[in-house]
Amino acid sequence: MKETVLKKFSEVFGDTEGVKVFFAPGRVNLIGEHTDYNGGHVFPCALTIGTYGAARVREDKKLRFYSMNFEQKGVIESSIEDLKPEKEADWTNYPKGVMWAFGEKGFQIPQGMDILLNGNIPNGSGLSSSASVEVLTGAILREFFDFQVSNQDLALIGQYAENKFNGVNCGIMDQFAIAMGKKDHAIFLDTADLSYTYAPLKLDGAKVVIACSNKKRGLGDSKYNERRKECETALEELQKVVQIGSLGELTEEQFEEYKHAIKDEVRVKRAKHAVYENQRTLKAVAALEKNDVALFGQLMNASHVSLRDDYEVTGVELDTLVEEAWKVPGVIGSRMTGAGFGGCTVSIVQEDAIDSFVKQVGEAYQAKIGYAADFYVVEIGDGPVVL
Repeated sequence: MKETVLKKFSEVFGDTEGVKVFFAPGRVNLIGEHTDYNGGHVFPCALTIGTYGAARVREDKKLRFYSMNFEQKGVIESSIEDLKPEKEADWTNYPKGVMWAFGEKGFQIPQGMDILLNGNIPNGSGLSSSASVEVLTGAILREFFDFQVSNQDLALIGQYAENKFNGVNCGIMDQFAIAMGKKDHAIFLDTADLSYTYAPLKLDGAKVVIACSNKKRGLGDSKYNERRKECETALEELQKVVQIGSLGELTEEQFEEYKHAIKDEVRVKRAKHAVYENQRTLKAVAALEKNDVALFGQLMNASHVSLRDDYEVTGVELDTLVEEAWKVPGVIGSRMTGAGFGGCTVSIVQEDAIDSFVKQVGEAYQAKIGYAADFYVVEIGDGPVVL
């Protein structure tokens, strides 16, 4: 892939003098969905698919961006002196947002850049192509301008850019999982205080399989911000009867005791998901520590049911993928992953069942939805690197 991006860089920008090549992964969350902005725990891992970038510093203030994933858009230009979100800037609002955020955090970028990207994350899949681009951009800026920032800083700057520049009220999970990825490990992250541990993913003859629904969605205009607001309102109502700073602080028993304070049935369901999903995540990680992959799978299944019925973020595409997966012998667990409303499912599947899983689920999905899903058997990889 390094040769591919360098060759294209030379075609687009004239030569490759002074160019360095970078990689930042995508991520998948194994369990703990819509908990990251509710003060709960998440359990994501970085993937070996992600975003490759070739970059160099210019003598002037000009920014030139090119994506091999959106070749029809050509070179998109702007300036380091005029960093603001613009509709016509399209995908470049993500790297521009990170450049802006570095400036806001006191790291002024002195010169313009030529940047070419090529991602092998399916676009709109919910595997965090945008967060991958953000972390990649941060790694590029750190390398070229010698900014003293850690990988965790890259995650926080990426989230800040997405919140404040691009207007998506995302939690920290995506950027954190990408920036802090570790090969063959998932990250057990407490989003309330960013404390984390690495948990080895020993799946005993099973693999992580991602099914992409190919239903396109945009986070900013999805129901994401609406769900977040519902949870914030439910928290305010609960705080009148119990001292908590986030929904993630409640056990299931405490939630059942105090839920009467929430004045709307829909908000009760939303808050219930946030509380119960956080507890499921704690149980799932404990199960993995005991090598109880079967229990981990059952908790994944329960997570999907809650996302479908209480949080209502699945939709017919994701439900079909998961419900068909549950029918296949050798599937240990399956659930939607990411924000929902399209995107992907994540399944743990015995290796000898993967072919039948792809065939059976793929045929059922095509028959019901009318177009194909894509399947990826993924490996768990490291965070951002200079190649």
